[in-house]
Amino acid sequence: MLRNLSKSFLLLAFTVALACGIYPLSVWAIGQAFFPFQANGSLLKDAKGEVVGSLMIAQPFTKDEYFQPRPSAASYNASASTSSALAASNYALRDRVARSLGPIVKYSAGPRAGQLVAPDIEAWYQHDQYQGAPHLLAQWADLHNSLASGWVSADPSHGAYVDAWSAAHPEAVALFIKSNPATPKPQAGDLATVFFEDFSKQHPGMFPSAVTVLGKDGKPVTSIQPVRAGADIQAMFFDMWRQDHPDAQLQDVPGDMVTASGSGLDPHITLQNAQYQLDRVAGKWAADLKRDPAQLRAEISAILDKEAAAPFAGLVGEPMVNVLVLNIALHDRYGDPQ
Repeated sequence: MLRNLSKSFLLLAFTVALACGIYPLSVWAIGQAFFPFQANGSLLKDAKGEVVGSLMIAQPFTKDEYFQPRPSAASYNASASTSSALAASNYALRDRVARSLGPIVKYSAGPRAGQLVAPDIEAWYQHDQYQGAPHLLAQWADLHNSLASGWVSADPSHGAYVDAWSAAHPEAVALFIKSNPATPKPQAGDLATVFFEDFSKQHPGMFPSAVTVLGKDGKPVTSIQPVRAGADIQAMFFDMWRQDHPDAQLQDVPGDMVTASGSGLDPHITLQNAQYQLDRVAGKWAADLKRDPAQLRAEISAILDKEAAAPFAGLVGEPMVNVLVLNIALHDRYGDPQ
């Protein structure tokens, strides 16, 4: 019996040493010797030698001077890779896609062909009518309670704004509690619909958005203020605008502009996607650098063509571009955006 136990122990020790020591050490050594860049995360550095990202992991870019990656259900967090898992019938998916489309979609025909729909969404919103009825914002909150609550919870400043409103409107809170006795101490999210209904009456054609101004000390101060235009209105109300304008002819957009990848971390976009963003990117750089937009567009288009590549040396699939590589190329060529 002792002989069998000793053999089993030796086999266990050998297996542990092989699987937990020799094998991973061998793989690490091969990686460092022959593939050091990939083995260390495919990290890219800027001109100062500082790491700015990985070729394999998408990251968000918020400035209009840069190309944007695909949407991410993981918020581009590599430690939380995931898909949205939303069904095609899920309204949350429809809303996310609509918000992506609002600021970027263009007319495909008519006198405004090639122009952005966004300014018309703002003008329609300011008119404060939806399907012939007034108080558009109140209708949105009534129709989409979860979206209204989601706005409140999306940012601490939103919740604080609603809290301040509830403190100034105790009668509205009391009426809510009377109608919802199971919620005797409503939080900001619970009061979202009531808040938007009142806001719509007090500020017709306006929406509470973050506004940044310079304070007395010269430092930027951000607060929630009623606004009549901006990205929030363009994005959040595109779906309702579309329902009010079913005959408007709009351009198709590349699918990967509005669909998230399975991991939420896909670093590439299609060349078609990048070309759709080209006018925005070139226009913003032209404004920053005080240069001819057509010339900037041609230069950036050449960068796109240079960086585009299809899988397996072009044998399959369509041309793709790495968003981080593109944006580093823009930064290297044009400097810091304004």
